[in-house]
Amino acid sequence: MTSYYETSNANRGGAFATSAETDEIVERSRAAVADFLNCDAGEVVLGANMTTLAFGLSRSLVRELKPGDEVVVTRLDHDANIAPWLAAAEDAGATVRWVDFDDEFRLDLASLDNAMSERTKVVAFTLASNALGTITDARAIVERARRVGALVIADAVHFAPHRLIDVTELDVDVLFCSPYKFFGPHAGVMYARRELLDSWHPYKVRPSDDISPWRWETGTANHEGIAGVGACVDYIANLVPGQGDRRAQIVNSMEVAHEHQQRLTTHFLKGLSGIEGIALYGPDDNERTSTFALRLRDQHPEDSATRLAERGIFVWSGNYYALAVMEALDLEDSGGAMRIGFCHYNTIEEVDCVLGALETISRVL
Repeated sequence: MTSYYETSNANRGGAFATSAETDEIVERSRAAVADFLNCDAGEVVLGANMTTLAFGLSRSLVRELKPGDEVVVTRLDHDANIAPWLAAAEDAGATVRWVDFDDEFRLDLASLDNAMSERTKVVAFTLASNALGTITDARAIVERARRVGALVIADAVHFAPHRLIDVTELDVDVLFCSPYKFFGPHAGVMYARRELLDSWHPYKVRPSDDISPWRWETGTANHEGIAGVGACVDYIANLVPGQGDRRAQIVNSMEVAHEHQQRLTTHFLKGLSGIEGIALYGPDDNERTSTFALRLRDQHPEDSATRLAERGIFVWSGNYYALAVMEALDLEDSGGAMRIGFCHYNTIEEVDCVLGALETISRVL
């Protein structure tokens, strides 16, 4: 990103060198994201963030919906994969159907079955809950959506740093993720099937390109951020030594990272079970990401996060924009929960440090 600022900073489409370099850098990053998602580069839309891209798409989906149609969303999702589709449904006069999660904090497939019908036009779900760490059964969800011919939209923002993404295998129509979640700059990525990008109507200024995927990238792009997105994919590809093309290297790195995070998860859950006064909201096994929502006795989550911050441990508190999750758990009005997360760069020793801090804080309450 620094190099881009210093040597190539220009708008795209010009006849001069720095503009041509910007064109090349953006398309090189697009190709890197395509390798990360296992799709064609022409199916990758680059934007400001996932939320902005989702709301942009929702304006276009209004044209695809009509009164009597139904849109399905889940209470396990971040609001960025709920609010845009609620808005589209409201503007189109469509009906919203909600899917619940069960007592084990997993998406309730029976609730999904009850929510779907021949009128279902859109099914939006998360691959992994950013609040609870739950990983959803994507195959089962997509199969159900396909039976009724619904458009399938997946939120992979929280999933991306923890598990390998393969949009071909997932068979979704649209998928969102945010590079800042997988170790890159603040930006957004939308995958969509090329035929959909070509057939839907984007809201854009008249002089801009009318060819996908560029027709979906409104305004002057964050070129330096996009340069960083490509670099962060290369970082992931080179996390561990590997062979083959970039996609093969990404697969290898993510498999190694996943195995390491599984060890951290097992260790953390085992240690957590020995601390009195801890309430865990989320699966208590390894079928999850290494992200944990906790309440410490009757302490307000923000106070718990403050106590950890004083010990050099940085965690979030509140609802983390997973509003529907906290409302379903009846936690929203009392401050939500404290969220602790581990990734590939964390160590067992750091997990022990967090566990020790939690035990100390719990003991004095």
